[in-house]
Amino acid sequence: MKTFHTAALLAATCLATPALAADEEQKQPEIIVTGTPNPEDPPVVAQARERLARTPGSVAVVAAEAYQDRFAVGTPDILRDVPGVLAQKRYGEEGRLSIRGSGLDQSFHQRGVLLAQDGVPFADADGFSDFQKIDPLGARYVEVYKGGNALRFGGAQLGGAINFVTPNGKTAASPALLRIEGGSDETVRAVGQVAGASGAFDYFAGINAFHSAGYRVQGYQDQVRGTLNAGYSFGADNEVRAILYAADIYQGVPGTVTLAQALSDPRAPGASAIPQNQRRNQGVFRGTLQTRLRLADTLVFEGGVYATQTDLYHPVGIFILQDTDTQGAFGRFDWSGAIGELKADLFAGAFYRQGGTNQTLFTNVAGRAGMRIGDARQEANGLDLFAEGRVFVTDDLALVAGASWGHAGRDYLNRLSGRTARQRYDWIAPRAGLLFSREGVQVYANVTRSVEPPHFGALAQTNTTGSVFVPLDPQRAWTAEIGTRGRHGPLAWDVTYYHAWVRGELLGYQTTPTIPATVFNAGRTRHQGVEASLDWWLIDRPGNRLRLRQTYAWSDFRFDRDPAYGDNRLPVAPVHQYRAALRYEGKGGVFLEPNLDWRPMSIWADYRNSLRVPGYATVGLGAGTDLAGGVTLFVDARNLTDRHYVSDVAAAVGATAASAIFHPGEGRTVMGGVRARF
Repeated sequence: MKTFHTAALLAATCLATPALAADEEQKQPEIIVTGTPNPEDPPVVAQARERLARTPGSVAVVAAEAYQDRFAVGTPDILRDVPGVLAQKRYGEEGRLSIRGSGLDQSFHQRGVLLAQDGVPFADADGFSDFQKIDPLGARYVEVYKGGNALRFGGAQLGGAINFVTPNGKTAASPALLRIEGGSDETVRAVGQVAGASGAFDYFAGINAFHSAGYRVQGYQDQVRGTLNAGYSFGADNEVRAILYAADIYQGVPGTVTLAQALSDPRAPGASAIPQNQRRNQGVFRGTLQTRLRLADTLVFEGGVYATQTDLYHPVGIFILQDTDTQGAFGRFDWSGAIGELKADLFAGAFYRQGGTNQTLFTNVAGRAGMRIGDARQEANGLDLFAEGRVFVTDDLALVAGASWGHAGRDYLNRLSGRTARQRYDWIAPRAGLLFSREGVQVYANVTRSVEPPHFGALAQTNTTGSVFVPLDPQRAWTAEIGTRGRHGPLAWDVTYYHAWVRGELLGYQTTPTIPATVFNAGRTRHQGVEASLDWWLIDRPGNRLRLRQTYAWSDFRFDRDPAYGDNRLPVAPVHQYRAALRYEGKGGVFLEPNLDWRPMSIWADYRNSLRVPGYATVGLGAGTDLAGGVTLFVDARNLTDRHYVSDVAAAVGATAASAIFHPGEGRTVMGGVRARF
């Protein structure tokens, strides 16, 4: 089968980065779409782009090189240049992550997007996730599958999937790395990594230690994270790999404030944050055993098993203690060949997970556990069977079809009352699309179905005397999208339009600052938008490069003839969001990058559309230089004008000036660092 290269087809969906030393001996995969290579990517990242370019929908790859010269502390920093991804910082490493309006109601933690590491979910078995479990500097690259394009993971969520791929001894950018950073708010971080190979064995080990007093009072962070990736290869394309990850995380919770407080005194904590000593402490351990086997020239198997253990100590409005264990297994076959005279490929697989949480709730008495008000055992399981195939009816045009069958179970025991509850969900999520590729340009279209069953936080909203689940239906949606991506001359682009017809959208609202959100099913809602990026290399010569990067998102999320809310806009998501960065790279590794983040319109804070949150614009500046011996100095300055603004809001039914539902944005911060590769 003829080999083609398509790295440039997704160039506009990630940062253009300087090439680094990498394993030039890696085998290039055979693929059946056309294009030209992106010279800026190391081979492992270029291969990832080639693989994702087979998708007839919006996808992206973010290389670690994209954020190596800035202070990245979580998903908002890593994913900020991926069009259509709403990644907004609340405080510390806590943020909002939404794709195409997924999980907009979620005022804490995360749902609606599958977060994974090496294909293994960070989420509990019921789909509920935590940002803090992710090591932001522990990925070689990040894959973003928007919406139904996440079928490769068996996912059927409205937002899709984000997969952090760990470096190994073959793919790490250098044999050794030392990185030290520090700056505003008593912030300091040290990162160390080593990687190598000896015969059939390879290894990667990394540790990340981080401390910050935080921009806001009670916004401190103290974390240590470690990753070990050890592999053994046998044959040309066969390996077995063990990946271990552990984290010890302490984070203060500064809480939410009123709109006036957020705009006048953004460092101040919420009213209960200090008296209740609100914080989130976690201990996390994850272990994965995976294998890749080339069974034939045209057939590859990838699979594995995993287990995760998380202990949560979480005094907020109430005092939450959780002990969560999750296990799972997955397997996927990838085939490429021909059907008759037509080129074709297919992947098919299964993904199973199960797990349980022992949860005890207390009143919060000055930061200590008071009277016990909840004691429950939550058990969840899920199974996804999925397949997708492509047939090239011409050399340039592929027809794509696939589907997943999903099952989810929820079992709940309220130990205080002795009562139980049980719920089962089953669904089918088909998809169909087409992909046209020619000379480095792709045009695609698809229709997908998504289904998201409720998690325990939505189902079990009564913790003391009740145990019967709230009667909630799964969230269902049909999404259509059309788009193009590619590179021609000095321009690289990625533009997608999508429209989702949603039924039973899971929406929540904050009742009071000390009571968790209540969740309900909306009737009909619709989500539509444009996700766009454009890179323009104004100058592109060795030692003298100037690139303008622009990303833009238009988001129109509304109720659809709702009895209570009519056609009101859904809160939280900005209608327009624009980001631009102008990067100059000169001789000796000197770079300078001013940037702009702009929300030109206000957003709504509530479903009744009664309180607006002002838009804002912030400017920043990145700069750095390379020194001898593989050493780089860099500085990352943000919000240079010290603008006061609201970074995120917890959705309410009807907000007023007294509603304490706002997260202030961070003011002026300056971080500097040194990175050394050996």
